[in-house]
Amino acid sequence: MPLHVPPAPAPALRSVLTALGSPTAVREARTPSLRAAQGPGTAELPLPVYVLDRITAQGLSATRLAGWRFLIRCGDRAVAAADTMLTPDGWAFSHFFEGPYVASTERAVQQAEALQQPYQPRLLSVPGLYMLTLWLHGDVTAEATEGHPAATDLLVPLAPAPPGISSHRPHRVAELLPVLTHRASPVKLLGSPA
Repeated sequence: MPLHVPPAPAPALRSVLTALGSPTAVREARTPSLRAAQGPGTAELPLPVYVLDRITAQGLSATRLAGWRFLIRCGDRAVAAADTMLTPDGWAFSHFFEGPYVASTERAVQQAEALQQPYQPRLLSVPGLYMLTLWLHGDVTAEATEGHPAATDLLVPLAPAPPGISSHRPHRVAELLPVLTHRASPVKLLGSPA
């Protein structure tokens, strides 16, 4: 079943296309693959990027929209990604990057397209665990700029995932959340105040 990819805000897309068309922005990017790419790059697969600031014992809390990410395709593969961020003047280009999450995102999206249920793809970053997941939101009509993961939504950890968490294996939020809660909980040291 095809994924229902939400449209990115027009200013976010324009800012990425402007950066792609700027020899200075591409040359100064720390992405050798983008600098070495033959032919023009295209910005594809806009995904809202949410950050999970805090995990509590009761569950997910404090998710916020942090930006939009676009995969940059040159030829038949994604060679980099571009992030945008919300500024007081609206959506603006932030930076280009490459690394394992680019290919991992592409792979997770291909896997998600083979699922029977329709989903709205998003990214969920868990900074406390250095973890990024493809968040498959079950409400395909939801505004991409709002919402929290529902218990029945799927999270697909991208590679590299933290030790003990399988990358590219879909987990229901209700199943993965206890693992994340345990991992992200601060460890009490002997003699430390309660």
